[in-house]
Amino acid sequence: MTPQTRAEKSAAAMWAIDKASQHLSIRIDNIAPGAATLSMPVTASMLNGHGICHGGYIFTLADSAFAFACNSYNQLVVAQQNQITYLAPGKADERLTATALEKSKTGRSGVYDVTVTGEDGRVIALFRGLSRTIKGQHFEEEMTP
Repeated sequence: MTPQTRAEKSAAAMWAIDKASQHLSIRIDNIAPGAATLSMPVTASMLNGHGICHGGYIFTLADSAFAFACNSYNQLVVAQQNQITYLAPGKADERLTATALEKSKTGRSGVYDVTVTGEDGRVIALFRGLSRTIKGQHFEEEMTP
């Protein structure tokens, strides 16, 4: 199995049970080994008291991109720690995009950076996720002789 096929199958297995991302109308725009791009529309119910996208929704989008990137090797991986810095507001009715890239993967630990952007390309937030691999796989792989 190619690394790209493994990443796609891992994402499909995760997506099938990811009710949180589905509920927020998040979509997977791209998946690759150690990388993922997800996007989400900012709806009226996501706006805070300032009329901008609540930071919790931006964090959720970034965290989901992080999750799909670090789980792209058909190994179960969870978050160990996450940090986000908000740089600009998400606006009503725009689609935010989160691009996650693996920076380091050594043993059971990984480091992933996620950039969340608005439709006009402005950087909304920078997120860093630290991952930890646990026991298990998303799907059973056939062993080749």
